[in-house]
Amino acid sequence: MQRTYKTRMNGARQSRGMSTSSTDAVRFDTKIAVLLRDDLEPWQRLNVTAFLVSGLGATLPEVVGEPYEDADGVAYLPMFRQPVLVFEGGKETLKAAHERALSRALPRAVFTADLFSTGNDRDNRAAVRAVPTAELDLVGLAVYGPRNGVDKVLKGARMHP
Repeated sequence: MQRTYKTRMNGARQSRGMSTSSTDAVRFDTKIAVLLRDDLEPWQRLNVTAFLVSGLGATLPEVVGEPYEDADGVAYLPMFRQPVLVFEGGKETLKAAHERALSRALPRAVFTADLFSTGNDRDNRAAVRAVPTAELDLVGLAVYGPRNGVDKVLKGARMHP
C-alpha cells in the first residue's frame, strides 16, 4: 500500500528527498522502515521500534524535520520529516533483510534478543559486540535509504498490522 502525504512545499524540502506534483502531494524518494520479528510481545515491539529509530534520527540529520510550535508559541522537539513504516517477519526474513541491508551499505540499526536482558547503553553495545554478525539473534532492524533499495531489503516482510 502506498501512502501519499499532503503538505505545503518549499525549495528546502524538495532538496531533501521529496518530489512533488502540481497538487503538492509528497512522494518521498527515501524510506524509513523498521522490521520487527513477528514473535515479539506488544511491549517489545514498541520498545524495539523506539530504540531502532532513535539511531537513525541521531545519526542522519536529513531525516529530521524542523521543530514544532503550537499556536501559543510553545516549542516542541523536531521529529522525522517522513513516515516510519513498520513491517514484520519471521526470524529468517529478518536475517535475510539484515544481510541485504549490509550488502547495500544502507544506514541501519539493530536490536538483538540479548538487549532485553540489559539495562543500559554500555551493556547494550557490549551485548551486540560479543556476537559475530552472522550469529546475531535479531528481533528488529531499522533501515533508511532510497525507497527502491529499502523495498529490496524488506523483500518477504509484510506491513505490521
